Parts: sequence; C-alpha cells; structure tokens
Amino acid sequence: MVKHLIELVLVVRWTKSLEDKNRLFWFMHTAGWCGFALVHYLGSLLHDLRDIFTVILILNAYAGWLCSIPLRYIYRKIWNLPPIRIALWVILCSFITALFWQVIKNINYWEIYKHGYRPDELIYYARNTMFSFSIILSWSLLYFGTNYYQMLQKEKQNVLKANTVAHQAQLKMLRYQLNPHFLFNTLNAISTLILIEDNKTANGMVTKLSEFLRYSLDKDPMKKVTLESELQALKLYLDIEKVRFEERLQVNFNVGEHCENARVPSMILQPLAENAIKYAIAVQEEGGSINVNVSKFGNDLLIELSDDGPGAEIKNGNLYRENGVGLANTRERLLALYGNDFSLVVSNNTPKGVKVNIRMPFEVGTNV
Repeated sequence: MVKHLIELVLVVRWTKSLEDKNRLFWFMHTAGWCGFALVHYLGSLLHDLRDIFTVILILNAYAGWLCSIPLRYIYRKIWNLPPIRIALWVILCSFITALFWQVIKNINYWEIYKHGYRPDELIYYARNTMFSFSIILSWSLLYFGTNYYQMLQKEKQNVLKANTVAHQAQLKMLRYQLNPHFLFNTLNAISTLILIEDNKTANGMVTKLSEFLRYSLDKDPMKKVTLESELQALKLYLDIEKVRFEERLQVNFNVGEHCENARVPSMILQPLAENAIKYAIAVQEEGGSINVNVSKFGNDLLIELSDDGPGAEIKNGNLYRENGVGLANTRERLLALYGNDFSLVVSNNTPKGVKVNIRMPFEVGTNV
C-alpha cells in the first residue's frame, strides 16, 4: 500500500514537472544533449578511438548545450511573426549557432586529440559546419514542435474547461427555469388572466414562456449566438416578468449600430436580469426599471445592465448578496471563453441601484 502511494506521489510530481514549461525545457534540453554525447560515444567505439576522445565528446555536448540556450530567447521574440519570417529566422539563427559551435568543436579536437594542431587556413575552423547545422536545426524544430504541442494541449484544456463551466451554467439556468417558485408565479399569473377572461394576454404569456424555455433548452452553451438573438430571449424573459409586476417593471434597451450581429455566449444576460428582478424590482413597492445598453468601442463589445433598486454592498468590484450566484456564474463563463480578454465590473448606479458592465471581444461570423 505504501509502495503504491509513493509511486502515485512520484507520478503526480512528474506530471506537474512536465506541465511546467520552464522545467520541461531544461529537462528536454539537457536530456537531448546527453543523448547526443551518448550516441557519438557509442559511434566512437566502432572506430577504436583513444579514451581521451570521450572528454572531447563531453566538451562538445556541453558547448552545444550552452550555444543553443540563446536560441530559446530569440525564438520567444519571433514566436508571433508570420510563418515565413519565422522560418527564415530559424534557419539563420541555427546556421550562426552551428558555425560558432563547430569552431569550438574543431578547437577542442585539435587542442586535445591533435596536441595543439593549427590549420593553415581559417576556413578549416568551419569544417563540417553543415553537420552541426543539421543538429541545431533539429533542436530548433523540436523546440517549436514541443511548444506548439503544449499550446494545443492548453487550448484543449481551455475548451474542456469552457465546456464544463458552460454546461454547469446551463444546469443552473434549467434549475431556475424549472424552479417551482418561478413556474408557480408564471402559471398563477396565466390562471388569473384566464379567470378574468383576458384570454389574449394569457395565450401570449403561454407562448412567450414556451419560446423562452425552448430557446434555453435548444441553445448549446458552447455555441455563441448573435446579440440580437440573445436580446430577444432576454425580452421574452422580461415580458414574462412584466405580467407579474405590470407597471412596476419598466425595461429600456439601447443597442448601438451594428452591434446586433456581434457574437456573445448564449444565456449570458439572463442571470444579470434575474438579479435585477430579485433584488431591485421585487423589493420595492413602486418597482423600478432595468436598462440594457450595448455599444462597440474599438475591438470590444460593451454591455451594461443597470437597475434603480436600493443598491447593494460592493467591495473591490464584488457584489455581496445572499445566495447570489448569477454574477459568479457569468464571470466563470467569460473567463473560460475569453481567458483574460474580458472584464466584468459591478458598481453603484447613479442616482441609485446597481450596474454591471461587461467588456468582451467584438466577434462576428458563424457560431464558434
């Protein structure tokens, strides 16, 4: 049992070490040059060279280890260049490094194995540079291949995380949509409309309720939808609530030009509206209003949802409300989908109430 636990701990530590890009580089870098020395040592056995040649191999491997380190920092600088320029930089840097390394290898061989031999012409210092170039170029390709693999793995992890968070968000939405209290209030309002023979309004409310539930069930939480579609779903939700609150609930939309085609996460606004209904409209006898403003600024989409309720306690951009999960859920989804390229700010509205501002990349096109 203890043996298995020790093995498990070692595996976990080994996995974490490989996930660390810096540790992985130094491990592979050192292992690669040790492998280079070992292969050449085994090859030297076939030629029956003197034992001193082993020292030369070690020095050459160490020189290659040192000479190739600067390439890492150069390649970091050129990482985001166009592919053709990256290829040219890699070839140039690999050749220069190989030339410098080959000179060191020749000097090591002449000084140690040939007892201070000196060539007649300087050109001989660069002899066999193309072989060294192939080694350094292989090192460069392995570096880029490893980093691209790590990048793809990280993207895969982000997608899996986004899927998990989004599906959790959908489950939270379904919990609210099928919440007995929500359905009771909605169906009770429909029943009241039928009793007073306002069948037209009752029929309209049933239609909106079914459309809203169908929208939330049909939309894949990982598929981004147009802002126009998202706002239509939000209006359906608010229309249902307006039957309950009647004139106590006022809703205003102000959508900037060309913003309707922007892609946003599905069901991203409803939790914010839910909070406003619960904490701003329902708690005031006179009700209140919800304002939705959307605009484009540069390459960003700006969304603001505000209310004129009694407000709330806000510290360091965090909203303190009992059992409040809407904002936390929204922030988690945005983080999973956009990384650090978003912001969600909660602040006090003027003259009263709370407003939530969301900034996300302005994206258009097909579902992603």
